[in-house]
Amino acid sequence: MGRAFEYRRAAKEKRWDKMSKVFPKLAKVITMAAKEGGGDPAMNAKLRTAIANAKAQNMPKDNIDAAIKRASGKDGSFSEVTYEGKASGGVLIFIECTTDNPTRTIANIKSYFNKTQGAQIVPNGSLEFMFARKSVFEFVLPEGKSAEEIELALIDYGLEELERAEENEDSESSSKYAAIGEYSDFGTLSEGFEKLGIPVQKASLQRIPTSPISLSEEQITELEKLLDRIEEDDDVQAVYTNLS
Repeated sequence: MGRAFEYRRAAKEKRWDKMSKVFPKLAKVITMAAKEGGGDPAMNAKLRTAIANAKAQNMPKDNIDAAIKRASGKDGSFSEVTYEGKASGGVLIFIECTTDNPTRTIANIKSYFNKTQGAQIVPNGSLEFMFARKSVFEFVLPEGKSAEEIELALIDYGLEELERAEENEDSESSSKYAAIGEYSDFGTLSEGFEKLGIPVQKASLQRIPTSPISLSEEQITELEKLLDRIEEDDDVQAVYTNLS
């Protein structure tokens, strides 16, 4: 999703993060990570990141432990699936899901598009090339450290760009940054933050549009109705668009 559009929706997403739905979503990611690489965070970087993201959202330790334990049971079988769609005004939408029932998930996703005039699901692979997959680490600038100092240190770990958060209603926004690197450098960048002792608020693999577009306020308001429906689905983990 375009960086500016992400910050525009930051307040809404912050409220959404506090909703009860966020914990099941985070739990699925933890369970999948534990199933793939084992339940020991010290030996499983993907699980370590998933747990850190969950803690950043104040997910209780009992919920985290239960999600890890679920990986060894028969109800811990989740798969990652993606869907692609278009909306009015040349908007491209890429959806990432974690589900135990792909049939249910695609039926739900299709229903959201069908309820929106000018929107439609397109075959997978149609839009993927319009997004660059990047590693994104969000953090608050440590006291006594400069952005230039951290940028120089992280370059050795694959940093491509250090981006300052746009000003919004969050009073800490001026000290918030996003470190961006290649998709394949996620593990290396994560290691860099650990070695530098910089706490990461959120680490994720994001899809950033290669040719972002702009819409009018009216068009964006209409689009947000569709995005809200999609994001509220329990199986949806992330939604990206080509908006600037």
